[in-house]
Amino acid sequence: MAGLGFNMLPNDSVSTILSLTSPPDVCRSSLVSSTFRSAADSYVVWERFLPSDYWDIVSRSVTPLKFSSKHELFFCLCNPILIDGGNKSFTLEKSTGKKSYILSARELSITWGDEPTNWSWKYIPESRFSEVAVLKTISQLEVQGKIKTQMLSQNTTYGAYLIVKVSDGAYGLDSIPSEISIEVGNHVSTNTAYLQRVDHKKQQMECLFYMNRSQMLKMRVNQGVNKVLREREDGWMEIELGEFFSAEGDEEVKMSLMEVKGHHLKGGLIIEGIEVRHKHK
Repeated sequence: MAGLGFNMLPNDSVSTILSLTSPPDVCRSSLVSSTFRSAADSYVVWERFLPSDYWDIVSRSVTPLKFSSKHELFFCLCNPILIDGGNKSFTLEKSTGKKSYILSARELSITWGDEPTNWSWKYIPESRFSEVAVLKTISQLEVQGKIKTQMLSQNTTYGAYLIVKVSDGAYGLDSIPSEISIEVGNHVSTNTAYLQRVDHKKQQMECLFYMNRSQMLKMRVNQGVNKVLREREDGWMEIELGEFFSAEGDEEVKMSLMEVKGHHLKGGLIIEGIEVRHKHK
């Protein structure tokens, strides 16, 4: 009877009702009847799910997007597209319509990033960007990215993730922790992180050099106090830099990783960028 009642409503009314649900709900409802199918294709529905600045995003796409309706555009944007000359990647989350970005390594501030003795910039097939930053050797690692909350979905909790690979010949990355932080306005949250998974055999050797400090810090990793790398579905690895709330307004978000005191040589890190995406609770 409920279905018959909806079928008696004007198409515009059904479209308005569906626009208050979610993209998956709309797709499922289109299977119920021809009335729902027609309403589910309405621009009213998909206009609401698209971000308010979608035309600006479309205009910044490196490759022209092909679509004939708002419905098609929504799902087109659910696949990552390169924007801003290929230096950023943009995606809509299919289940919620939340916006996410990946800032390429070229969009980041990397200490000594232009020094060829410390870093090299190259193309690798696994990357979505034309260049990644490859660490040759450095004694102080510092990486920072910035994004405006106006670019993001409002009233949404976001996480920031540094996307990396660790080469087979990497060294010095997990000996001393790095400090990770998120700064929004006057609020700063910090934590510590290791850029390699803990190698227990290597731990024993490093304790000879770093003694109690190293042992204490790595014990914190085992207890879940510090952040560690984890694998992504795209074949890269990521480490969470922190989370923040994107409220109404336009504030600058600073996301950073820098080495804690105790400089020593390190190398073998490959940086693709920083992803800012909706964080599900």
